[in-house]
This record gives sequence, structure tokens and C-alpha cells, in this order.
Amino acid sequence: MTNFIEKIENLDLPVIRLRGIVVFPGTAISLETTEKSALDALDAAVASGGMAFFVPQLKQGKDTTPCDFGTVGRIKQNLKATDGSRRVIIEGMTRANVTGMKVIGKAEMAQLIVRWCRLSENGGLRGEALVREAREAAKNLARRMPKLPVEPSAALDAITSPDQMADFVAAHLFIRYEDKLKILSIADPMARIEEVIRLLYEEEQLLVMEQEVHKKVQERMNHRQREAVLHEQLRVIQDELGMGDDSEVGEYRKKILMAELPDEVEEKLLKELERLSKSQFGSAEGSVIRTYLDTCLGLPWKKTSKDRTDLARARKILNEDHDGIEQVKERIIEYLAVKRLTENAGGQILCLVGAPGVGKTSVASSIARALGRKYVRVSLGGVRDEAEIRGHRKTYVGAMPGRITAALMQAKTKNPVILLDEIDKMTHNNINGDPASAMLEVLDPEQNKNFRDNYVELPFDLSQCMFIATANTLDTVPRPLLDRMEVIEMKTYTRTEKLAIAKNHMIKKQTARCGINRRILKLSDDAILAIIDRYTKEAGVRNLERKIGEICRKCAMKIVDDPEIKTIRVTADNLSDFLGSPKLTPDRIAEADEIGAVNGLAYTELGGDMLRMEALVFDGTGKLELTGKLGDVMKESAKIAVSFVRSRAKELGIDPDFYKNKDIHIHVPEGAVPKDGPSAGVTLVTVIASALSGIPVRRDLAMTGEVTLRGNVLAIGGLREKTLAAYAAGVKTVLIPEENAANLDEVADVVKENIEFIRVKHADEVLKTALVR
Repeated sequence: MTNFIEKIENLDLPVIRLRGIVVFPGTAISLETTEKSALDALDAAVASGGMAFFVPQLKQGKDTTPCDFGTVGRIKQNLKATDGSRRVIIEGMTRANVTGMKVIGKAEMAQLIVRWCRLSENGGLRGEALVREAREAAKNLARRMPKLPVEPSAALDAITSPDQMADFVAAHLFIRYEDKLKILSIADPMARIEEVIRLLYEEEQLLVMEQEVHKKVQERMNHRQREAVLHEQLRVIQDELGMGDDSEVGEYRKKILMAELPDEVEEKLLKELERLSKSQFGSAEGSVIRTYLDTCLGLPWKKTSKDRTDLARARKILNEDHDGIEQVKERIIEYLAVKRLTENAGGQILCLVGAPGVGKTSVASSIARALGRKYVRVSLGGVRDEAEIRGHRKTYVGAMPGRITAALMQAKTKNPVILLDEIDKMTHNNINGDPASAMLEVLDPEQNKNFRDNYVELPFDLSQCMFIATANTLDTVPRPLLDRMEVIEMKTYTRTEKLAIAKNHMIKKQTARCGINRRILKLSDDAILAIIDRYTKEAGVRNLERKIGEICRKCAMKIVDDPEIKTIRVTADNLSDFLGSPKLTPDRIAEADEIGAVNGLAYTELGGDMLRMEALVFDGTGKLELTGKLGDVMKESAKIAVSFVRSRAKELGIDPDFYKNKDIHIHVPEGAVPKDGPSAGVTLVTVIASALSGIPVRRDLAMTGEVTLRGNVLAIGGLREKTLAAYAAGVKTVLIPEENAANLDEVADVVKENIEFIRVKHADEVLKTALVR
């Protein structure tokens, strides 16, 4: 325990509020004020013996909230100037705490608890040790602060009391305002001087660090100044020798030094500039160096655009530009949320997979707009040379940077949204390297922090870029490349979603493009649905937009021919007047149950499709004929189906020797379209069983699923697209593998409301449900 004597006294004194100033006991300061409240308080203090309470504000700045403690002081000098201001000299006496405030006359009065404290015997040996340590620390700090007056430093030797030493140091040395308040609030002299010593050592460490930084900066500046002088001398010598063209070199040097480039980049460019200055005017080498310097200076080495992390704004933009695609929107909102919480979400590498026309390319532009970033598109379709990605070495004639570097130069920021369009269309050509392998470095978060373009030959940080790749299928994307991307499937649009997209986006866009007032063209919902069903067959909406554009062009022609026209109505009944006869006949289920005919479901790059598989049986030698441009996997599925039906011949009432004396011909319509995949297994089993047994198959039923030799039904892909095709054809029941039960969440709500889904594990269950006995 500290042995100090404290005398407590209650006083009421005038209040003088201080801003940015702290008065300590035992110190004197000079103040000048023109504020009326302070002048009134000074007058009241002088009238009552010259005593006043000086209270500092709690924080520096505009906040004038006073502390609940301060200093009781005596006004030693009070001078009135001719301009009405007052200059006073104040001597601090002791600490005090405020218990209440009141106003008497014009002056504000404080009710105080005044604390008169002093140490017994100056704190003994411990007090003397603390005084010495504080004195030494204060002198060390003073030596590092050349602006400090000599008087405070010299006065330290005369102070022997810990109480006085703490207050003197706090008053005269450069200590932060908040720290001064803390020292003023401590009544215990020993605790106070210990806090002062801690602050002195802390301030000294900060000064040492500042001086080290200043020294390094000064050394670098001196080095650059020396270089500048030498280069100026070199320029004068070159001018005297008539070597000329130095204005170009000087301009490049100015650009390099002002660009705030990384040290490694700046050093490399200055070396190239030195080579340029020594090259002959008009030489090929000089032209190559100039192009290289322009490329490097055009890269955004440090420039970034600030992310807009307002989630509500991002949702609004994404919803304005696109209907549906909720999974993509949710992923972008998640990224923004993480960015807002951590300020360092890093780059993102997404791969949007879906059929043509579902909005993969356009959604990337919307993502960039939602993030507030620059947007650049890099087309990878048909790229067959590794140098297209990583750049050509500048030793080659006509060398240029790769597409990634070119995209960054176009964006002018190092964190753009870069769309890698058609990443599945890159060709694999071993002669010129594999571009897919070059993309591994670009899309690997662990490697792309130091991406090196062969042309630039300097590391560039790609980790802040958001890469969005698009693909129609993942089958042609190499596995290592696919492993580096977060795959998001963009689903096929339903008729309802296509209708909403047409009404909310396409009609507005096409009428504006054709210069038509939207109030003139009235395109009914049934007309749009008729376009979807009878004029387009696609998973996306690209052809739908073309047809709406065709209608708008026809309307524009009508308006030009008859300027008085007020309204043009397009309905399903007069749609052929604008688009001609329907180009497609929608898939529909048969009118009656048939033998040897089954509704199968397929998934293609264009979305889902219903294929009516047919089979005929006739006398022969056991031959199996397959037509309809079927692939190898589908042919093998047909052989498996024949073997399984043969194992169930007795249960189905089929001649066990059919494989010897019967020929089977299986055909899948649309013979010009290639078909392959294992998902037609259950369809093949059913069509063969029906044709051999003579039992018809339900006309309102469709099915999909891979089948094994033992009849087990395995999972398939593209369930959403297949069920959309079944719904459009009028199917009422769909058989799906039990393993695909979890995928029913992906099926459109309108489909689930109108179709019964039966989950099957074995082909026997398929035959039991499909065959009408």
C-alpha cells in the first residue's frame, strides 16, 4: 500500500471549461479567451479570492462534454485586452472531483470534493527510485525531441517528490491528451508516477520507430535524388553528343517513377528503360522495348475499385436484370456478406453450367454491376494455344501478352469481374501446349497471387479478381481445372419463367430497339406461350427473344405504313400473321395405350426432351436391331435390357426361346439427332417386355433411369429438365430412381403440382407400374 496523506475538503468554485488543455497541480500555464462564459467565471473567481476550478473536456474535438474531475487553481495574473479578450496566468494547486453543478449569477459553479495529497517522506526509497527512473526516461525522451524547450529538461534535476515529478512530466512533455487525462484522474502519487514512467517508455519506443522509418525514407529519397542527378547529367551529355530522343526516355522515366509500382516492377522497367536509352533510334529493339514498357505501365499494379457491399442494393440489381437463377444470386449475396464482415473475402472462382440461352454470360455483367466492379469478357471458345492464356515470350516477333493480362489492362483495376466464356470449348492441342493446363495457374487461389505472364515476366496478383467461367457441359472440362472452380448449375427455364422473362425484360428491350411505343404493341400472354410451344424449342430464352424481336419489326413496318395506328394486338389467333406458320409440333402423349411404345426422357445441351421409344418383334434368328443414331452406351443398355427381360420371361408370359426365333427392332425417333447415355435403361426394358409379351404400356406415363444386369435402377442426371419435358407433353406419372429422391427439390413447383412421381429401386417395379395388364 502507498503511504500518502490525503485531506478532503468540500468547496464551491467557479468553473472554467478548457478545450484541449489539461492543468496539472504545481504547474503554471497561460490562457487567452473571449468566450462570455469563461469571462464571467474569471470575474467570479477574482471576486472570491482568485480560486477557480479548471475542468478539461472528455474528448478532443467538437464534443464538449466535461470530465467529472479537474484541477483547483489560482489566477496569478488577469489582463484585459482592448479587443475584449482576457489573458490569464493560472497556477494549478490540487485535484478535485465534481459532485454537482449550479449557476450563481452569471457564473457556473461546481460543487467539489477537493483532495490535498502528499506522500510521507516522499515515498521512501521506492519513491526515490521511481523519481530517478522517471527523470532518466524523461531526459531520454527529451533528447529525441529536438523541439522540446531546454527549461523543462533542466528543471527535472530539482524535483525530488514523486507527486511533483509525475505532474511536471505530464504537463511539459509531449504526451497524448487522453493519457494526460488519465494521469490527472489518479490521486495516488506512486500509482501516478508509475503510469507516467510507462507512458514515457512507450513514447520513446514510438519515437525510435518513427526515426527508423524516417531514416529509411530519407535514404530512399537520397538514392532517387542521386539517380535523378546522374540521369540529368547523362541527358546533357547525350544532347551535347547529338544522341537525341531523350525526351521520350524522360517521359517514360517520369511515368515509371510516378506510377507507384512495386519495387521489383520498378527496378525491371528502369533496366528496360536504360536499354532503350542505349538503343539506336528507329531500331527494332527499341520498338520492342517501347511496346513492353507501354504494356507494363498499362497494368493496374495497385489500383482497385471499392466493393459495394450493400446487400439490399445488390439484390435489387440482380433481380432487376434476371428472373430466377436464385442459386447464383444467393452465392453473390453470400460473398458480399463475407466481404462486409472480414474486408478480405479474396477472389472467387465460379463456373456457371447450363444450356445455351439461360443467361450465363449476361448474369456475369449483372454481378459486376452489383459489386461495383469493372467487367471484362474473355472468350475462350476455340482457344488452342497455351500462349493465348499465358502470353508469348517477347523474344518472338509480334509477341503480345495473354488474354488475362490484356483483360486487366482493359479493366484498369486489379479486382475486376473477369468472365471466362465457353471454358468447355477450349481445344486440347499438344503441339502448341494445353490452354486448359495454363488456366490451372490462373484459377488456383494458391498460385494466382504470383501469376507470371510470359510476355510481362513479372508477378501479378490475381487473387482479388472474381473469375466467372461459363460452360454448356462439364464433360469436356479437364478434372483438375474443374476441381478449382465452384460449379453452379443454371437450370432450364419453365414456361412460366419464360413468360415472366419475356414480359419483364424482352418486350421492353425489343420495343426500344425498334423504336416502338410500348403502349402501341399489346402482346398477350397466350401469344407468348404459343411462341414458346410452337416456334421455339430451347432450354433458355434466346430464340424467344428473336421471335419477339421479329414481331416488333413487323409492328414497326405497320406503324411506318400507317402513322395513325394506335394499337397493335398480337394474340395466339393472329400470331401466324407475324411469325408465319408454326415451326414445331409440341411433344404429346399418345391417345391410347400401345404395345411396344414407351415414353422415355432425355437430357441434352438444349434441355429436356421426351422420346417415344418403339419396338417391334417378328420371326427371325434372335437378332437385335437398333436405329435412331444411338451411341455405344445406349446400345449396351439395350443388350442389358434384353438379358434382363429374358430372365423374367416366365413371369411376363414370354416364350423362353425368343432369343433364338425372334428378331427385335428398337427405334428412337428423330433419327438425325445423336443419342447416348445410360438413363434409357428402364425405358428399353419396358419397351422390349411390352413388345414380346403383347402387354400395352400406359400412355400417360414416362420414365428415366439406368438399369443393371440384375435389374437395379440407378440414379440419373438432368431430372429437372426431363420432368419439364414430361409436363409439357401432358404426362401424368413419371418413374424415377429411388436414388434421385433428393433431387425432387430441384423440380419446378408447377411440375410437382401436376405430375405424380413414383420412385423405383428395381426394374420389376417399373414393369409392374408401366404395363397395363
